[in-house]
Amino acid sequence: MAMTMNGEVQLAAPREAVWEKLNDPAVLKACIPGCEELEKTDDGGFRATAKMKVGPVSARFKGKVTLSDLDPPNGYKISGEGEGGVAGFAKGGAVVRLAEKDGGTLLAYDVEAQIGGKLAQLGQRLINGTAKKLADEFFANFAKAVQG
Repeated sequence: MAMTMNGEVQLAAPREAVWEKLNDPAVLKACIPGCEELEKTDDGGFRATAKMKVGPVSARFKGKVTLSDLDPPNGYKISGEGEGGVAGFAKGGAVVRLAEKDGGTLLAYDVEAQIGGKLAQLGQRLINGTAKKLADEFFANFAKAVQG
């Protein structure tokens, strides 16, 4: 099952500061809902563990996250894949763009994701609703982190 999502969030911080936080594992770990572990790997990516609940299915996903198309401080592509045991798998990516706007930074994102296994059987509406909720939660947390 595939899904797409996009949005933007206005942050009251300079673009360079937003870029720095987007590349800081401690900040990302604190902002990603359910994230239990996020460690930088030697190849410039991250190893991650996150606990998620989607409707009746709860799972701990272990996976890797890779940053590519780095264009500081304008944006990058973040890709990840995770295995959740019997719950299934998730993989996807987001293109993140930063632009100066109204004395702060406008962060725009386009997400593409695929899921399989038990999760995919839950239905598109539940999955999309959960994905939007997680994205909203991440960006609310990230806005707080960036704005101190």
